[in-house]
Amino acid sequence: MTTSTARRPKVIKGMEHLAVPKDEILLKATGVKKYFPVSRGFSLFGGKANLKAVDDVSFEIRAGETFGLVGESGCGKTTTAKMVLNLDKPTAGDITFEGKTVLKMDSAVRQNFRTNVQAVFQDPWSSLNPRMRVRSIVGEPMEIATTMTKQQITARVGELLTEVGLNPYQANLYPHEFSGGQRQRIGIARALALSPKLVVLDEPVSALDVSIRAQIMNLLVDLQKQHGLAYLLIAHNLATVRYMCHRVGVMYLGKIVEMGDTDPLFDDPLHPYTRALISAALPSHPDIKREEIILPGEVPSPINPPSGCTFNPRCPVKIGAVCEEMKPVLAEEKSRHRVSCHLYEKSKKAAEDVAKAAAAAPAVPSTNGAKQA
Repeated sequence: MTTSTARRPKVIKGMEHLAVPKDEILLKATGVKKYFPVSRGFSLFGGKANLKAVDDVSFEIRAGETFGLVGESGCGKTTTAKMVLNLDKPTAGDITFEGKTVLKMDSAVRQNFRTNVQAVFQDPWSSLNPRMRVRSIVGEPMEIATTMTKQQITARVGELLTEVGLNPYQANLYPHEFSGGQRQRIGIARALALSPKLVVLDEPVSALDVSIRAQIMNLLVDLQKQHGLAYLLIAHNLATVRYMCHRVGVMYLGKIVEMGDTDPLFDDPLHPYTRALISAALPSHPDIKREEIILPGEVPSPINPPSGCTFNPRCPVKIGAVCEEMKPVLAEEKSRHRVSCHLYEKSKKAAEDVAKAAAAAPAVPSTNGAKQA
């Protein structure tokens, strides 16, 4: 099911420090799935199964907007980011950028996509070539994708380094001569080299010292305002998500279970998993008292996820057999606030409609392998 296209207010309460998103939809993911074929056991005759890393995920990102994906490790956040970057092909579903399908791009459209969609990775050390000087690291995208002269590239590298808080003379240095925060600034400068429209931020501050994180977060927010950038932020730190994101999608076992504007979602979470996730985060002040929600058991295997709602084995408010038998559907319970849970009438009604439509549809022969949806 696609996300709501209702017109958003120009300034959202609690997000005055962020850029104002435009109405233009820059990137849209619809029903995206990513299954990896795996073997069962160690026997040659153990059979094949699918690891459902991402299972029917839909969202959209507007120009100038930051959309965050948050959840436990292994929930499918980074796999989703790889598919957005076209580093992985979806098993099913569709991803469009500026209205054009990413999977069916010709060479000209692909070149435009690679120019306008860039990434900043989690580890600033491993993402930089230790044998290249900074001027080559930042300038390489311009050498490949533009017709700029060496003098123009050198000048542009100096401008980019200044923009991210470094000095132009540092272009002659190697990555090992910088601190972790400085190396991440180099990664950001490289991502900005081709003036992209969308930047995928994969845990951009999690590998940094706490004292440096706020500086990098503020830098990214300022760059968004200055250049009109859109961000897809992959993170597990809820404080980072709340500060940087206009909207948030909460993922659990390959699915988005809740999605909405950041402050309303954090102030009034609807899904039981979102409540537990927020309760586990450190409060912003030690005097703040928060209900502690401890979930039983472990996260199920994505190879053999539970039937019905994938969260039902751990859910503290499970309402019965419906949670074990019928898959919930992401539906808008409040204005621009969607939840996938049978506790809410709109989500339950949407799930019933989907189940009825599936029962009425003619049977389709199943196939083996990763292509099976």
